[in-house]
Order: sequence, then C-alpha cells, then structure tokens
Amino acid sequence: MSARDERKLTTILAADVAGYGRLMGADESGTLAQLKTSRQLFADEIALHRGRIVNTAGDGLLAEFASVVEAVDCAATVQRALAERNAPLPEARRMLFRIGINLGDVLIDGSDLLGEGVNVAARLQALAEPGGILISGAVFEQVKDKLALGFEYLGRQAVKNIAGEVPTYRIVLASKKPTAPDAVEAPAGSAARAGPIALSRGVAYSLALIGLLFVIDLLDRSVTWWFQWPALGIGFIYVMRALRRYTAPREARRRSD
Repeated sequence: MSARDERKLTTILAADVAGYGRLMGADESGTLAQLKTSRQLFADEIALHRGRIVNTAGDGLLAEFASVVEAVDCAATVQRALAERNAPLPEARRMLFRIGINLGDVLIDGSDLLGEGVNVAARLQALAEPGGILISGAVFEQVKDKLALGFEYLGRQAVKNIAGEVPTYRIVLASKKPTAPDAVEAPAGSAARAGPIALSRGVAYSLALIGLLFVIDLLDRSVTWWFQWPALGIGFIYVMRALRRYTAPREARRRSD
C-alpha cells in the first residue's frame, strides 16, 4: 500500500436488479422507466439516511453510510417500498433488487471506493434472493439490538475472491423483533402452535359458563330442561373457530407455494 493511499472504515450498500437482462429483453423502454423510478427511490432514501451514492454502473448501485444502522434501515425501507410498487404488476414485470451490506475498510479513489470492504458487499448482494437483503456479521453486530427487524443466520459463506468465509445474515423484513444468531427466524408453524393455547382458554371459559347454566337450570323448578341449547350454541362457535384456526395456516402455505 502506498503511503499516499487514503482509507477509511465505512458501511457499503451494494444493489442490483435481479433478472435485468430478461426484463430488458421483454420491454426495454418499460424496464428503463422502472429502473429510473427505482433509482430515484434509492436516491431519496439514501439521502434521508445520511448516505451518499458512490456510483450507478449499469443496473447496479453502490452507496456508503457513516452509520451502519442508517444503511440497514435504508435498505429495509427501500425493499418494502419496492414490494408495494411491484404488488399490482404481473410477476414477470416486477423489478426486484438484491442488496448486500458490509462494514469494512475501503480505499478512497477520488469519489469512488475500492477494496475488500466493497467486494464483500457486492458478493453478499449477488448471494441475496430477489427482493432480499444480506448483511455481513460485522453489520449484524452493530444493528442486532437497534432495529425492529428479524435476522436469520445463514452461516459462514465462501465468497468469490475473498480470503476466508463471511458470517452472513438474511434480514427478515416481516419480523418486528431482532433475534440472536442462535435464535433465528421462528419456524413457519410457530404462530399456528400458539393457537391451541388461546383455544384451550376459551374452551375452559365456555365450560365454566355451561356449568353455571346447568346449575341455574337445576335450581329452576320448571319441568323442562333448557341449558343444553345455549351449551350447544357455544360448542358450535368454538368448533368453527378451531376449524378456521387450523385450516388458515395450511391455506396460507398453499398460496405461498
């Protein structure tokens, strides 16, 4: 390294469009228009999160942030906004970005940034799923308790042209609470398993109500028994609730498939 080389520690965000060639092949003008509006969204959010755009080569984008928290929050905000924009479009016309974020040492070359810190962010971006965000372990350690996001530990990833493996986390945008690496994203059925607890409490209350009705009916001096009719009605309501509770997760999984 030359004595004149200038370096700094910064947070790098790398993004590009998944399937950009396919989108261009299907509709050049429409794809370019989408790219421009998406880049404007990135530019606005990067500015709001106190970052700066380093370059925008091709369909990609490179930005830096002084704050790791601001960089991750910016990425999450952009992905959510893009998901809303894409929702009304046919799947084949949706423009989905992959984002990678790394905290590392970089080499300053005028307004450009170079070096391993940038390369790791770019490799994480390439590994991310369309519409997703991957962050390095260094980024996770800075944001794990500071943002209302979920984090799924993907293990140590071997990335091209980088010595050693990079601890990698996937950001779970739907989650509202960050998790440690050994307590990652809850299994898909966890919400469904909470159902029987709430249901059993309701059944207990209902049985108590039915018992009270039985006692009242027992004390009633009329010849006709009547408590079984409201009891049947209460039982029918809980049977229907149980059916909805157990069939809803399966329906959701079918739709996601």
